[in-house]
Amino acid sequence: MKGFVDKPSYIVELLEGGVTLEDVIDGHICEQALVEKSAFVVGDLGALMRQHVCWQSAVPRLQPYYPVKCNSSPAVIEVLASLGLGFICANKTEVSLVLQHGVPPESIILSGVCKQLAHIKHAAKNNIQHLVCENEAELSKISRLHPGAKLLLQLTTEAHAAETSMAFGFSLKSCRHLLEAAKELGVQVVGVTFHIPSSCQDLQQAYTHALSDARVVFDMGVDLGFNMNILDIGGGFTGSEVQLKQVESAVRPLLDAYFPPLSGVQVLAQPGSFYVATAFSLAVNVIGKKVMNRHWDSLTQGVNNEDAEFLYYMNEGVYGPFSRKLLGNCIAAPSVHKHALCAEEVFPCSLWGPSLDQLDQVVERCLLPELSVGDWLCFSNMGVCGLEEFSCLSSSPQLPVYYTVSTCDWYDMQGAGVALDSAMKNFSMVRYSV
Repeated sequence: MKGFVDKPSYIVELLEGGVTLEDVIDGHICEQALVEKSAFVVGDLGALMRQHVCWQSAVPRLQPYYPVKCNSSPAVIEVLASLGLGFICANKTEVSLVLQHGVPPESIILSGVCKQLAHIKHAAKNNIQHLVCENEAELSKISRLHPGAKLLLQLTTEAHAAETSMAFGFSLKSCRHLLEAAKELGVQVVGVTFHIPSSCQDLQQAYTHALSDARVVFDMGVDLGFNMNILDIGGGFTGSEVQLKQVESAVRPLLDAYFPPLSGVQVLAQPGSFYVATAFSLAVNVIGKKVMNRHWDSLTQGVNNEDAEFLYYMNEGVYGPFSRKLLGNCIAAPSVHKHALCAEEVFPCSLWGPSLDQLDQVVERCLLPELSVGDWLCFSNMGVCGLEEFSCLSSSPQLPVYYTVSTCDWYDMQGAGVALDSAMKNFSMVRYSV
């Protein structure tokens, strides 16, 4: 079978002669129709390259550091490492994963709230020097277990606090005390990090407050003798180029004012969703159907009854690849596999996982043509989760993941100066055959 399952070797299907991602999905649906009709994932590695080019073009001053928690697929890590990204790791498992792919320790930042002692020790053992510090308790742990660490202080922002009931980090009012405590403990502070969520409605105001506060913290640090040289403006980047340009227009003049290039400050950002969201698609099978309508006969005669509503049950749900729905995130309506598109009428429906649990509602309401058991639905933009979520909580033992790249994207990656034969040694290329 063409595709990737075993680690550490990944088989990548090379798309030539106008073959598209949709052709790949169609091909694997045909394969599944002959066997178990299991859900599967298709990953477009070329999308990572295209997003990287977009990032470099739109925000050239912001050095991308990829948060591994966004999608910890080893294939994603390997491609992004080969493109020269840094990495934000939340625990020692993520640190080990990134180190295994040849990322130098100086390109790794250990983040994570309330770090376990073992994680701090692991960072020290592997010479991971840059750690995020949220409060005085974290500072005390780091000073004992990793006295050579270089800290980025986590600054709370109004926008982040408004999104969560448990906003971690320090306020501008308490930063002087934290800096003085670090000085007394002999721990180096080298910068500041903050986060503006993608849900923020007023980017200009949010970044103005955050960057002006960061400038104050930098000045305090310099006064205490610290070499303040790293500013991390965090995440909050969707996969949209439009949103990226909105952030750039808000941030660029503020950076020029508070942290000009000649200041020597290294400016980082954490584009997680931006890189991986569009790179993965999930195909699921309809395994059950229920109609909520008293006039079923009129529907079978082709009459569009506005009271009709269908409940479709899929072979994957929120206890598998749609787990982010449990965190309050919306799942966009899927597309219907082409053989079911002959129907002109659409009906309101809801999409459910296989557990029959009331929480296992994937899409609350959408419009789709009438489907039959055995039809396929395709969910795009499924890259924002680790591929282990596609398997460990799934209703099936392991969802196969098929990696693809077009010849055009492959040549672009080589043109970007990436030595793919050596940097991506775990990839094996095969030509996709329709």
